[in-house]
Amino acid sequence: MIGRLNHVGVATPSIEASVAMYRDLLGATKAHTPFDLPAQGVRVCFVDLPNSQVELIEPLGDDSPIHGFLAKNPRGGQHHVCFEVDDILAARDALRAKGATILGTGEPRIGAHGTPIIFVHPKDMGGVLVELMETPKGEAH
Repeated sequence: MIGRLNHVGVATPSIEASVAMYRDLLGATKAHTPFDLPAQGVRVCFVDLPNSQVELIEPLGDDSPIHGFLAKNPRGGQHHVCFEVDDILAARDALRAKGATILGTGEPRIGAHGTPIIFVHPKDMGGVLVELMETPKGEAH
């Protein structure tokens, strides 16, 4: 079921400051233009790595779901990991059959890469919030 690591999500109070850190301290050379994802209450910016991406997520508005995370971690931090799957519904159903909890309604929604996503509760994933995203068509890995 599990595919390649697509990205590591990092919550941040400032995308601009985080991009500068990845560029200046680690030598990242490609940060995409930040964009708003109102359906998820976040502003997003991807930083390309040779084998994956870092997804910087900043609150968008007062009802952003990452406000709670940043209240506990004011400087930001690792929020989730995202793995690709071939079929999001099959992955969801297999996880549920094994007793895992899918967050929200359990119905996939469209994520920052424009493909369906779900989140698996950290209590079922060793304390890690796991995002599963359907591999974008034409980008099988």
